[in-house]
Amino acid sequence: MAGYLSESDFVMVEEGFSTADLLEELTLGASQATTGEVAAFFVADLGAIVRKHFCFLKRLPRVRPFYAVKCNSSPGVLKVLAELGLGFSCANKAEMELVQHIGVPASKIIYSSPCKQIAQIKYAAKNGVRLLSFDNEMELEKVVKSHPSAKMVLCIATNDSHSLSHLSFKFGASLKSCRHLLENAKKSQVDVVGVSFHIGSDCPDPKAYSQSIADARLVFEMGAELGHRMQILDLGGGFPGVEGAKVRFEEISSVINSALDLYFPEGCGVDILAKLGRYYVTSAFTLAVSIISKKEVFLDQPGREGRCQRKTVPPRRPSCTTSTMACMEASTQSCLTTPALPPCCRRMETAAASPIPPSGYGVKKPSSEQPLYSSSLWGPAAEGCDCIAEGLRLPQLHVGDWLVFENMGAYTVGMGSLLGGTQACRITYAMSRVTWEALRGQLLPAEQDDDAEGVCKPLSCGWEITDTLCVGPVCTPASIM
Repeated sequence: MAGYLSESDFVMVEEGFSTADLLEELTLGASQATTGEVAAFFVADLGAIVRKHFCFLKRLPRVRPFYAVKCNSSPGVLKVLAELGLGFSCANKAEMELVQHIGVPASKIIYSSPCKQIAQIKYAAKNGVRLLSFDNEMELEKVVKSHPSAKMVLCIATNDSHSLSHLSFKFGASLKSCRHLLENAKKSQVDVVGVSFHIGSDCPDPKAYSQSIADARLVFEMGAELGHRMQILDLGGGFPGVEGAKVRFEEISSVINSALDLYFPEGCGVDILAKLGRYYVTSAFTLAVSIISKKEVFLDQPGREGRCQRKTVPPRRPSCTTSTMACMEASTQSCLTTPALPPCCRRMETAAASPIPPSGYGVKKPSSEQPLYSSSLWGPAAEGCDCIAEGLRLPQLHVGDWLVFENMGAYTVGMGSLLGGTQACRITYAMSRVTWEALRGQLLPAEQDDDAEGVCKPLSCGWEITDTLCVGPVCTPASIM
């Protein structure tokens, strides 16, 4: 082992003890606490992250994964991924400091933001981070002056019109401008060593990867003609983090492998990378939040219509004249999405917190005859935009009840406490002993039967529920804990 992660960093659980059991223990303990200070916390299954990694290596054996730190920078995540040998894609100085603080060498860090502050470029130069991205002349000039020994990767635009987030509107050079940028880099004696792209998140068409790989091949040829030593292809991210995505990871990896065989065949000398965020962490984190307040409002109350824009579940016409407004400690500005995200991304991430009927986690299900009420969930901020979801049909909620949200690992956790900061919500990391032994011995699925279904399942402390990952809160009233 490399020594990034130790047993003191997580709760060791034995096989048969799942994330569900740990959640039940923690919510029960919090409900019985006399201080009442625990109102929201995460349970992070590090075994799920290990499982995702082994599956990635199996599906994309030629691709070297880097982790996008901005997606979830909590200490346990960074340490387990460093232990697995990943590189790290950092968007700013703080993220570079964070991963270097746990011992990650500069050679495993990419300063990937195409829009960089000069002071942070100088920080990268001073601390040995040499691989940087660019997509325009201004960024190239800044690097020439502040980091002349840098190795540059040209970020190209993609067709992300069908993706949930459209990155190419802001980042990426068009194919028409690539030759000019490569020529300027050559005149400035800056080494351009590769090409990167990002098709955006939740893209429903995996062919976008093959088209972008074909475009990258053209830029490689341009660079080679101009004397650049082109040797890195960065596939970016956009890989799904849950099983219920529009396009399965298996479909995406199949398209990528075919495109790589055609445009960058094995033995061509190109190092192929990918920068993944949601893929690794989304399904690993579960958020438990207690209800701290509630009130009943009339459905025809003035100002009620148009109050909340995050209608994650189509509202149904209730049989009653009132609606329940439940206030939770978590907020769209704390545990449910990272505050640093722009408003559009906050809406996208918060939309993932759509509720499902009470089920799972070893908690007694409400009776099928139990009435459901029109409900909305709100954070504690005194702002109209702190609506988490409305149009929900939930059992009657009480102060002190718990709601559990699955698949909450992406863009919900900001900078960790490694540099003296604090998390908005406490995180309890868990890992099974089987996973820990696999990490210590670096056991990979290639040593097992490739045809065995669910090769990596035993590596997760909650593996029995990972095949049916779903999104939303599970109603867990304290009274039945």
